[in-house]
Amino acid sequence: MLSYRHAFHAGNHADVLKHAVQALIIESLKKKDKPFIVLDTHAGGGLYDLRGDWSQKKVEYADGIGRLWDERAQWSAMAPYLGVIEEMNPGQEGDGGELHYYPGSPELSRRLTREQDKLALMELHNNEVDDLRANMGYDPRVAVHHRDGFEGLIALLPPTPRRGLVLIDPPYELKEDYFAVVDTLKKAQKRWATGIYALWYPILGQEADKSRDMLRAIKRENFGNVLVAELEVAAQTADWGMNGSGMLIISPPWMLDEQIEAFLKPLCAKLAQGAGAQYKVEWLNKAEA
Repeated sequence: MLSYRHAFHAGNHADVLKHAVQALIIESLKKKDKPFIVLDTHAGGGLYDLRGDWSQKKVEYADGIGRLWDERAQWSAMAPYLGVIEEMNPGQEGDGGELHYYPGSPELSRRLTREQDKLALMELHNNEVDDLRANMGYDPRVAVHHRDGFEGLIALLPPTPRRGLVLIDPPYELKEDYFAVVDTLKKAQKRWATGIYALWYPILGQEADKSRDMLRAIKRENFGNVLVAELEVAAQTADWGMNGSGMLIISPPWMLDEQIEAFLKPLCAKLAQGAGAQYKVEWLNKAEA
């Protein structure tokens, strides 16, 4: 069993990108009254205490959500995401609330979805799944599955209801995860071609980065419209560190590219950790009209 704990990284620059995009997709699904489902393949613990021991080891959130918190009212293009964090950190009257709790993707989905919607959360790590059940299990709309997310996703497709979003967010501790992602997307698309798929991936130092190979492999597949949004907070170097991350969305909602563009340019400037910070929003594949 791998030792990955997302609490080390909760609220960092990669989470800000991932969760801001996730929130926009869910808001788009809510434009219709029909119910939908969110399937999360690597759910983690669900929500995080930024003052806890895990988060305080590296304090990565300080250079992520921490940089936005005091001026969050200015970031209207990220309102669905930031609104959830405000709900979790109400504070006392007049002080605006200190940043204490942070939503993982399950808690973000749970708070943004409606009574008629459903969540299917998968987590293989024993400690994480215990936290996930404690944090999410009381909600009757939520099903927690202690299983491998790649295998579990295929087993749960096609879902009921038939509208929805798949979040794929493996830790990429093993290089095989990059290839497992491509294989899983191919199998999932065959079982549920109408779903929206949102894949998070890291951008690492040149010695370790496999994201370009993964994107090329996905581009070769017939997945229709595929949108990519990337945020690099520093220039890529030769070492193994993570300088950025990306979100790849298959069958993105209408106008999602423009919604992401609206916040990503100023976000790149705000979260930059040195020269070489950059962002992009582009179509990896665009189906013919």
